[in-house]
Amino acid sequence: MTDTAFRPFETLLDRATALSRLREATHGADDGELFFERRRAEGLMFDDGRVKTASYDASEGFGLRAVRGEVTGYAHSSEVTEAALKRAVETARLAVGAGGGTLAAGPTPTNRRLYTDADPIAGASFPVKLDTLREIDAFARGLDPRVVQVTASIAASLQEVVILRPDGQDLQDIRPMTRVNVSIIVEQEGRRESGSAGGGGRVGLDGLLDPADWQAKTQEALRVALVNLRAEPAPAGTMDVVLGPGWPGILLHEAIGHGLEGDFNRKGSSAFAGLMGQRIASPGVTVLDDGTLPDRRGSITIDDEGTPSARNVLIEDGILVGYMQDRQNARLMGVAPTGNGRRESYAHAPMPRMTNTYMLGGDATPGDLVAELKDGIYAVGFGGGQVDITNGKFVFSCTEAYRVKDGKIGAPVKGATLIGDGATALQQIRGLGNDMTLDPGMGNCGKQGQWVPVGVGQPTVLIGGLTVGGSAA
Repeated sequence: MTDTAFRPFETLLDRATALSRLREATHGADDGELFFERRRAEGLMFDDGRVKTASYDASEGFGLRAVRGEVTGYAHSSEVTEAALKRAVETARLAVGAGGGTLAAGPTPTNRRLYTDADPIAGASFPVKLDTLREIDAFARGLDPRVVQVTASIAASLQEVVILRPDGQDLQDIRPMTRVNVSIIVEQEGRRESGSAGGGGRVGLDGLLDPADWQAKTQEALRVALVNLRAEPAPAGTMDVVLGPGWPGILLHEAIGHGLEGDFNRKGSSAFAGLMGQRIASPGVTVLDDGTLPDRRGSITIDDEGTPSARNVLIEDGILVGYMQDRQNARLMGVAPTGNGRRESYAHAPMPRMTNTYMLGGDATPGDLVAELKDGIYAVGFGGGQVDITNGKFVFSCTEAYRVKDGKIGAPVKGATLIGDGATALQQIRGLGNDMTLDPGMGNCGKQGQWVPVGVGQPTVLIGGLTVGGSAA
């Protein structure tokens, strides 16, 4: 582990040489950059009374990109040397060909700070982290005799990014990330059920290792497990659904958010392609992607091209008003980049990606929305889901859901899946709660094999006519 700041031009590569090579790679191109990254990550998992995993990873490298029109040349190396850079130039230039492009102006720098630059791994010693995990385990088992298994984890990482542009501009960002997770399995009369809770963000470990924080997470994981212990098989059929606030926004992220990423719309593969300025959602529905929220998991001071993150309105009062853009896609669509050019690491080229995607609240009380359900489902927690970007069709599994009849919340249901498509679901929103909440900080988003941290959020939402999959007769 090192406490020294990541300064590749002082320790690894001569800056003048790097700039010269970058200019060689991007001569006649529309855009390009050198992206340097150093990343460190530590993870501890305590499972069933013992340490299951303890890991520490460190990596560094660079990615060189040259863009001409729709073509991207990309080369990367874990060796930050002049020889590796020279080889990368030869590869990246293949995209430029005969050239003829005009190099786009670089992003406007920002001095905004959205999160700390302190290394969260060094925020607590290894024994302290281990003792905390033991305490979580003991606390969970002491809460209820039905607890038979506890899994707790602590993760911390630090990503340091330096971007060099052909005009000589330097941009950098230091991105911490922390998370604590608790999963509990309970057993009663031979039946086992589970519940989990967790979260974090771009913050130090101090708050997450505070007993008040992890005890609340542990109690929540137990609550969900006990709810599922008395759950009945979910019904099947088309019915109205109320989605809870916060993490259920993952459905919004998947079913709608991906469809509003610029590349899918430029290529015409999104269900929302060609609908700019048209009504795509019920009145009152406003959806944003906002990378500027302090300390949030999906927030970035600058994106992985150097563009400052922004508060981008995607849907305003039901009207489609914007897409999320990286620099290449924005240029091809004749619009400004929105600060959504993201990549998993130096080994990947950037693409339009979400940051924190959420729906603004309305004026209804959550209780009133539930009371409107004659025969439906109140879905509070979500697990995994799948989405087809081309048509917006989604399938999501519920981790906590309740049957509602005549406005009264009844028994919890198990095995409920929500099936629908984003475009239709947006039009069928009939009520928005006044309780907009962001998720606790646990989202990861996959696209074309790249994973990045994201945030989601929404108020309580009443949606009509979703298909519910269940096993009840």
